Amino acid sequence: MLGETANLLNRMIFVALLGLIVFTALPYGTDGTRWETLFECTAYALGILWLVEGLIRKSWRVSGLPLVMPAVGLILLALVQTIPLGERTISADPYETRLFVFELLALTLTGVLLNQYCSTRKRLRALIHTIILVSMASALFGILRQTTQHSPGFILPALNPEEGYAQFFNTNHFAFLMEMALGLVLGLLAGGAVATDRVLIYLAMAAPMWLAVILSVSRGGILSIFAQLIFIALLCGKVRPSEHRPEQKGRVLGWLWSINSSPVVRVVMTVVLLFVVSFTILWVGGEPLSRRLHAIQVDGVTSINEEAGNAEVIVRENTNRTEIWKATLRLIAVHPVVGIGFGGYFEAIPEYHDASGVSVPRQAHNDYLELLASGGLIGGILGALFIVLLVGQSRVWLRSRDPFRRAACFGALAGLFAVAINSFVDFGLHITINALVLTALAIIATVSLESGV
Repeated sequence: MLGETANLLNRMIFVALLGLIVFTALPYGTDGTRWETLFECTAYALGILWLVEGLIRKSWRVSGLPLVMPAVGLILLALVQTIPLGERTISADPYETRLFVFELLALTLTGVLLNQYCSTRKRLRALIHTIILVSMASALFGILRQTTQHSPGFILPALNPEEGYAQFFNTNHFAFLMEMALGLVLGLLAGGAVATDRVLIYLAMAAPMWLAVILSVSRGGILSIFAQLIFIALLCGKVRPSEHRPEQKGRVLGWLWSINSSPVVRVVMTVVLLFVVSFTILWVGGEPLSRRLHAIQVDGVTSINEEAGNAEVIVRENTNRTEIWKATLRLIAVHPVVGIGFGGYFEAIPEYHDASGVSVPRQAHNDYLELLASGGLIGGILGALFIVLLVGQSRVWLRSRDPFRRAACFGALAGLFAVAINSFVDFGLHITINALVLTALAIIATVSLESGV
């Protein structure tokens, strides 16, 4: 009886984890204190159910701990930043730093649970397809909203016309979700895990995501997906041992694998693929995208003139990325070891931002610089350690004899690679759904299946 209860609880927790991904994507990508709190409480509740299941079974299976340790280190660092030292704390905004602790703890716990409950091939496949379907639905919603919304409110009341994309308030945040899901789809295709009769189905799921990114005119998203395509095209021949080829998947995939084994052919195919993608961008994006790309040269206003009586006052905004990055580097130089506290960037940056104070950047528009600004050298080392551990653990599954496991790992790494590129110019991981999907991709790339390698 207890065994049946534990098994039922096991299935319930796994389904709830998939449901958590779906729900987190719905209300503005869980952008907002109310929605973030609901996500965190749900994650903590699932953690309690995990403990209950362990009590029933009188044992807990805990794996993947090395990948969790950098996140635990960041949580401990953030807690230290909130400790009063005399009349002040290390953090410039202790309240926001505590909120960061709660969210990172919830994301870490969710990652641990995904690692425990996605340990079979069937469940791993369900997780991957949940992410793909949620992203495809988001893309279709974005296209529908772009073509039909003419007044405030579109299913979600806070959505305004010509602001953001899909359920996101920021088009660049939308692009982060798309590039992660596209990585999964293209990785499964390039890795030979999709049967020939299902290739068109996966391409049909990928098409609205790609079109939506173009229509959203997210420069960072488009360039990151370009980099992702190069990553996939050049490395897909390396993810499969040469003695294991996809003849069982059909003649088409077998032929593609045989010609793709040549480095020269891979380069040629990459060039052709990029040409086709570029044509698609120009054809679909049109003039709005052209203007947006041109804005790379003039993004942000550095100064404006205002009349104050008979005197002309120069108001320096300096809100372009270059000026924000310079200010962030100055902040890092003053707080190099432990930073100014996670969540404290907005409070600390005005002192280093050479502007009149009319506009204050809330983020560094570069997650690597913001990590160094918030956590200092210690935070940077912990972030680098996470990347090293992730790459090291995923290399095992890139050589797996299981075509699906190998391709899933490859697709997850492709999605993570695109995020790594986009994070140089944006801050999409500040949105809960994007951080949650990134956590899921890390698990997909590294989780050990019960069936073995």
